[in-house]
Amino acid sequence: MKIAMCASEVVPFAKTGGLADVTGALPTSLQKLGQEVIVLMPGYKAVHTGKFKVQRLKEGVSYSSLGEGVRVYFIEEDKYFNRDGLYGDKGVDFKDNLERFSFFCRRSLSLLKEIDFKADVIHVHDWQASLVPVYLKTLYSKDNFFKGTRCVLTIHNIGYQGLFPKEEFPKLGLDWGIFNIEGLEFYDQINLLKGGMEFSDYINTVSPTYAKEIQEKEFGFGLEGVLAKRRDSLFGILNGIDYSIWNPASDGFIAKKFSLKNAEDKYKNKEALQKLCSLPVTKDVPLIGIVSRLAEQKGFDILVENIDKICNLNLQLVILGTGNPNYHVLFENMMKKYPKVISLHLKFDDPLAHKIYAGSDIFLMPSRYEPCGLGQLISLKYGTVPLVFKTGGLADTVTEENGFVFDKYSKDELLLAVKRAVRAFKDKAQWKKLVLKAMQCDFSWEKSARHYIDLYGTPKKK
Repeated sequence: MKIAMCASEVVPFAKTGGLADVTGALPTSLQKLGQEVIVLMPGYKAVHTGKFKVQRLKEGVSYSSLGEGVRVYFIEEDKYFNRDGLYGDKGVDFKDNLERFSFFCRRSLSLLKEIDFKADVIHVHDWQASLVPVYLKTLYSKDNFFKGTRCVLTIHNIGYQGLFPKEEFPKLGLDWGIFNIEGLEFYDQINLLKGGMEFSDYINTVSPTYAKEIQEKEFGFGLEGVLAKRRDSLFGILNGIDYSIWNPASDGFIAKKFSLKNAEDKYKNKEALQKLCSLPVTKDVPLIGIVSRLAEQKGFDILVENIDKICNLNLQLVILGTGNPNYHVLFENMMKKYPKVISLHLKFDDPLAHKIYAGSDIFLMPSRYEPCGLGQLISLKYGTVPLVFKTGGLADTVTEENGFVFDKYSKDELLLAVKRAVRAFKDKAQWKKLVLKAMQCDFSWEKSARHYIDLYGTPKKK
């Protein structure tokens, strides 16, 4: 099967979030399963200033490779992509994002023809690539080159939709006839993600539970009606994890490598983490790790409401991340109040993240909603038992057999779950079984890639 993947960011070339991790790992996993895959992305400044081997194909197009030969094509246009940021600068979106990504989408389709890559499937990701299926079904609807080409749209977080004023619609080069409730119109605005949802053959999200949740008003962000209409074409495929990066048996960042064969060496990482974080070095107190964006969506609203009670449960808490300044101040004050309990690190620090996953006993992830989640998948591999709210990908990956789950989003339910985990930690024999159970979980990209291959092979319904 020939698959063209279109995305606005791809690891290692450019990244702002989890989207890039997916588009960096999935193509190589598909290739290993015998598929022919190429990737198309914008040729950002970061691509050309990074330490990548990039070659020129023609004017406006260069290329590099992922893994063992997956070719990545960079769509270049200096006025759109020769900038430091991908989508904006200092938290403010670029004003010409509609033009930037409509150019990327149209140029991607024309490039497929130029390199004679007749894709069976074009797999697009999020709002930035959502115009590909729109153009495919309108401007290219009578082009024999794309006859039989199916389009799959993956929604990584439905909260980000690509909204623009309707006055900018002419910039898309489309007929005003599709600016309606069945097309790109959304409360008198342009909604690129909605367009992708309306024109794709299939839609998928990054976990089965999230696929159900976004059909409901609470999590649909106004698009639940479109998804309800397309429910027969909506699927959930859980993201995988790259075990070449996240594996305690080969992790160069941690104090002591370990695996199922020598799981007891995990506790040498706990000791090293406690020393690094200036916490009392002890085996008998559970160490809870948090690696997260400090935002309400991630559950910090209910965490801070009970932070004093949690800090008095005879535990330790290591927090790594940045986000809402209010949470920065609050946790800084808490660390001063409980210096032997809380260690706070307000930054992005990949080596420290590895150390927290390896050295913690419990990984706390009480997100209000979580399309898939990566932290709980990593923590399981490292034998760090996850404690999560039952939502999205967290509900699909964490159960009472490999972690701790609370199913009512409230400060009281979170506190009860933490107490339950602290009590369980005291039973060393049972805790060891729980750790080993967690480490045996398999969330490899190969499993996810096989599900995508099944989806790609599904005949068109539209």
